[in-house]
Amino acid sequence: MSNYLRQMILSMTLCMILVGNPGILVFGFVEQERTERITEGAENHLLYPGTGNRNIEEREDWQMVKKNRNQFLVNGQPFYVNGFNTYWLMVFAADNSTRGKVTELFQQASSVGLTVCRTWAFNDGQWRALQKSPGVYDEDVFKALDFVVSEARKYKIRLILSLVNNWDAYGGKSQYVKWGKDAGLNLTSDDDFFSHPTLRSYYKAHVKAVLNRVNTFTNITYKNDPTIFAWELMNEPRCTSDPTGDKLQSWIIEMAVYVKSMDAKHLVEIGVEGFYGPSAPKRAQYNPNSYATQVGTDFIRNHQALGVDFASVHIYADSWISQTITDFHLQFTKSWMEAHIEDTERYLKMPVLFSEFGVSTKDPGYNSSFRDTLISTVYNTLLNSTKQGGSGAGSLLWQLFPEGTDYMDDGYAVVLSKSPSTSNIISLHSTRLAIFNSVCSWKCHWRCKKKDVLETFLYHDEV
Repeated sequence: MSNYLRQMILSMTLCMILVGNPGILVFGFVEQERTERITEGAENHLLYPGTGNRNIEEREDWQMVKKNRNQFLVNGQPFYVNGFNTYWLMVFAADNSTRGKVTELFQQASSVGLTVCRTWAFNDGQWRALQKSPGVYDEDVFKALDFVVSEARKYKIRLILSLVNNWDAYGGKSQYVKWGKDAGLNLTSDDDFFSHPTLRSYYKAHVKAVLNRVNTFTNITYKNDPTIFAWELMNEPRCTSDPTGDKLQSWIIEMAVYVKSMDAKHLVEIGVEGFYGPSAPKRAQYNPNSYATQVGTDFIRNHQALGVDFASVHIYADSWISQTITDFHLQFTKSWMEAHIEDTERYLKMPVLFSEFGVSTKDPGYNSSFRDTLISTVYNTLLNSTKQGGSGAGSLLWQLFPEGTDYMDDGYAVVLSKSPSTSNIISLHSTRLAIFNSVCSWKCHWRCKKKDVLETFLYHDEV
């Protein structure tokens, strides 16, 4: 029996002990009396459906993720996220010699209870390109993306699919500008990606192609597939040519509505790093540096755009403040998270997902103990929000790798089999969130006299 499964069974036992009366408020949700029975094998899929279960349809209905004010929901129940990033899955799936690593990754992620993966649904004009030129696709690479979605579904892992890159890797906005120049457009900056109508039309065509893609493995159209958690407009958009933020804001408004016009079922997020801009000058004190206010993004204003369902924030103290590891990185991480949780509750009324965070092994002063402490800081800050029904909806570690992919490591890779202490921290957090997510199913209603027991469970080092 795996360590994670043991934790799940113990968690289930605790939950059953604490059963109370129906109709009590549970972390912001009211659970009505239910008549359904817990069937044989429930311990393997109710708290975490992916464990040992490759045929989802046989066990339960695979529902879309939705949101209710500042919390995610699945089938009317809370869905707090413990997830990860692995951006290169489509490229690996496009080669039979590396395709198995995709399955291996999902297996390992499932074993520690991770439920959401963020990955690229783009590769523009480069090696193993998905989009070889505007609107022209490599069918074999598209089938590779189909495989990624299909495998994620088998292991009950949902996907956030990012649709373009701000950076040059995998093409990005610079490739769109190059295509525009090749077509005779007068373009002077990569930021013309956000403003030129032809480049906007190129991006929209890509969105349309991905959303309307029929998966060759499942025969499900992407825009109808609950495996997809959300669409991300862009990975880390910045528009430094316009520090006012107007140019990027216009693009966000147009593209969020465009995605929603084609797919009203899925959630949409922007993909920004979370920097505060001109619309909230008092919040700029939380930015990691003064340059962050000049990159054309504006956290609060950006997320007020129609069609945006939840907020995204990244956390890279070692990149933004100083490569040399210090305790100030931990202090910044906590204050950065708390500021964004507060703003999403007060102004935006939506969940916030800390969709990238990590620390590089290449940083001066790095050690695995610091990485564990950083991860624990992120998780505990989220739990402080979660237990109050707050907007802290989850986090995605940057990034999870299977063994044998070290040559892709940017310094941030976590290989679970080589990092037992980190793996245990991730697994424990998954268990805690699984309790939150399954409370309603098990009709565990927390009366005041049970709060001490819950607090002990949530913050004890072992389940």
